[in-house]
Amino acid sequence: MQPQRRELLKLLSLMAAAGLLPVAPARGEEWNKAAFEARHMDDVVRMFGGSAPQENTDLILNGPEIAENGAVVPLEIESKLADTESIAILIEKNPSILAAYFSIPAGTLPWLQTRVKMAETCNVYALARAGGKFYYAAREIKVTIGGCGG
Repeated sequence: MQPQRRELLKLLSLMAAAGLLPVAPARGEEWNKAAFEARHMDDVVRMFGGSAPQENTDLILNGPEIAENGAVVPLEIESKLADTESIAILIEKNPSILAAYFSIPAGTLPWLQTRVKMAETCNVYALARAGGKFYYAAREIKVTIGGCGG
């Protein structure tokens, strides 16, 4: 790192610590705590202002049939629904059903890949909000211990 850059970073750090720089609100303040504490899909949908999600084949959820390690279960979700605003991942038997929530800005391809943690074998849901309505796709994923099947 160049000496001038180090000095600038030190100065900015001191200014931020002294309250001389405007600071944006922490991202954690924006999260919907109640939705992440919900226990059922209908509760999550209600927390986001909707009701009665419908199953739709234009929302595609891909994941393994059997996950040998519940700590890292790969998922891929694609929405072909017009005006997709958000995608959430719900895991039925986890302590909190809502595992992840992604806002999809206008003009962005509604496709994502991630890994989730699953407590046990259960249904996984992709929940999409598109055009103000909620839609879902479901898939059962079996979690094995040590990859022995089950």
